[in-house]
Amino acid sequence: MTAIKGSGTPGAPRQLNVLSNFKYEYFVAGISGGVVSTLMLHPLDLIKIRFAVNDGQTTAAPRYHGLKNAIAQIVKTEGVRGLYRGVTPNVLGSGSSWGFYFFFYNTIKTSIQGGNSKKPLGPSMHMFAAADAGVLTLLMTNPIWVVKTRLCLQYADDVNIAESKKYHGMVDALKKIYKTEENIVFLQGLVPGLFGVSHGAIQFMAYEEMKNKYYNYLNVAIDTKLSTTEYIIFAAMSKLIAAASTYPYQVVRARLQDHHHNYRGTWHCVQCTWRSEGIRGFYKGLSPYLLHVTPNICLIILIYEHFTNGS
Repeated sequence: MTAIKGSGTPGAPRQLNVLSNFKYEYFVAGISGGVVSTLMLHPLDLIKIRFAVNDGQTTAAPRYHGLKNAIAQIVKTEGVRGLYRGVTPNVLGSGSSWGFYFFFYNTIKTSIQGGNSKKPLGPSMHMFAAADAGVLTLLMTNPIWVVKTRLCLQYADDVNIAESKKYHGMVDALKKIYKTEENIVFLQGLVPGLFGVSHGAIQFMAYEEMKNKYYNYLNVAIDTKLSTTEYIIFAAMSKLIAAASTYPYQVVRARLQDHHHNYRGTWHCVQCTWRSEGIRGFYKGLSPYLLHVTPNICLIILIYEHFTNGS
């Protein structure tokens, strides 16, 4: 069986079974955090997507004038249920994504540490573990995000769209996409999504490094349990750093997955956005996004840290 030498007593190298790095706690913690946070904050995610794909040219998309106006219009034309379009795949996608992400991330991280949780990795290794976990997670969950985006972009007055693109829930969307479009549609947004892996890598590198610097300041071991407030502060700061660095990929990804647009690929989408909207086009939906993801990541990290630390 594959084994890795640990950093035990000199002269008596410890053998670490790779399978021992697979801990279900990380998977369950990720799922729990992802599901709870998504149920609470889905309306902001839906509005962010609608802002992101609105290029000012697509007549099917309603025009919103800010966050409050968007909420008011959606409730008026679609009811309160309209704020929760796409919530099922979002819950499924967020739960499974965070579950897989934390599972892969901690498995890779533990392998690099040789099983010694007190061993610091440094920025490059934290980013390596986070990037690898992000790629593996994206490959497994991208079809769910395609369906979620399309359901979020079902408008009440969208009367001119083909019946094959009118979806009545997640299962109906999966069936119609599978029957009427090439299966490659489930890979829509995958390329910008791979660029987006840098988002998670930057976020977790920043989070881990801020914690490590703080542990050094306190002069305690790096697996010392922190307070709820400290975890929230580090989670929020790391998310804001990552969002400021990488948000444009989310706009491109949402537009590629939008069934109201017909782009020939990622580069064509980037060109069209730049020509018609300039740099501001790549930051549409940033405000509801930050309102959504900042408490989202704080809640997920909090559940994750307390769950895996046995609190």
